[in-house]
Amino acid sequence: MSFGIYIHWPFCKSKCPYCDFNSHVAETIDYKIWRDAYLTSIENWAVKTKGRIVDTVFFGGGTPSLMPADLVGDILASIQSHWRVSNDWEVTLEANPTSFETEKFESFHAAGVNRVSLGVQSLYQDDLKFLGREHTSDQARFALSEAQKIFDRTSFDLIYARPHQTVEMWTRELEEALSLSRGHLSLYQLTIEKGTPFFTRHARKEFVIPEQDLAADLYDVTQDILEKAGMPAYEVSNHAIEGQESRHNLIYWRYGEYLGIGPGAHGRVVLDGQRYSTRDHRAPEIWLDRVAQTGDGLQAQDALTIEMQFQECLMMGMRLREGVPFSRLEPFCNGDVFSVLDRQAFDHLVDGKIMEDASLTDEKTLRTTPQGFKCLNSVLGYLLARS
Repeated sequence: MSFGIYIHWPFCKSKCPYCDFNSHVAETIDYKIWRDAYLTSIENWAVKTKGRIVDTVFFGGGTPSLMPADLVGDILASIQSHWRVSNDWEVTLEANPTSFETEKFESFHAAGVNRVSLGVQSLYQDDLKFLGREHTSDQARFALSEAQKIFDRTSFDLIYARPHQTVEMWTRELEEALSLSRGHLSLYQLTIEKGTPFFTRHARKEFVIPEQDLAADLYDVTQDILEKAGMPAYEVSNHAIEGQESRHNLIYWRYGEYLGIGPGAHGRVVLDGQRYSTRDHRAPEIWLDRVAQTGDGLQAQDALTIEMQFQECLMMGMRLREGVPFSRLEPFCNGDVFSVLDRQAFDHLVDGKIMEDASLTDEKTLRTTPQGFKCLNSVLGYLLARS
């Protein structure tokens, strides 16, 4: 089973109005205290997870490219000293395309990062301003170019279904994105999340996002253009040419093990044969205090029942175009998938061309059709209605 480590850096220069992630703006940061806390937490988890081989590390946030490169290097060195690591381990760092962060790419590469994911979000200046981004469209293009000179693997994010966006506008932006990409794109529909400035502004009708039919058209053209370009969706929002998929995120979706270290970070880890859901304290100050007192920043470590594990494994795996092999689900259902799932509901979804007939595949697999991929939450709810 693959094993990954997620490191959460909770700080940003400013808070984007659409963002509901656990991120904070701080005037000053004591990097020594943070270094000590990360290394302490790593050492603590290493004792609990002896024998694992680390396949991936992912620095997320927040804005981890605001971290000093030597802090990133110290964290990676500590991981290497406490676990064995894969010869080809993947080390991803999220970055924004501001000039300050772009100038640090060489240092991050020297520290051990071998993949960067850039939060571009739009290639159009007006939309960047609307989204509250601090970089310009020219800076985004320049950052991509610089990253591709330094890192063998790069990815970048775009947000679509923005106000006033048409299918024609998104088509042009996608075509440019493909010309800039080196094999991986993450494409997210703009959603209005509670607790964000966008939620309040949207409620006041200060802006309008595309209605359902237009949003569906934008999704459809995304799939069509990237499929033809050889970058199909391997997951609901992620597209890649073969071999360029995010190995770290595949650990999540294939229900592997991963540690979550840092304020608000989540993990799934097996200890003494029991799978646990872990969650670190969200507040940076509380997390630091907790690590100093106990050696970890945990707020909760909950044992997952067999039923919970089945549902999580199903829900995560169905996000992948490859689907979920029965063999991955069977340990959580005494070897009988349809003792949990509603067989009649499954047959109905197959008849409606929403799901593929698993009996027709070489390895029995639960997988939606492209049509079913568009309504995944409804599909999952229907299949699990009796569980």
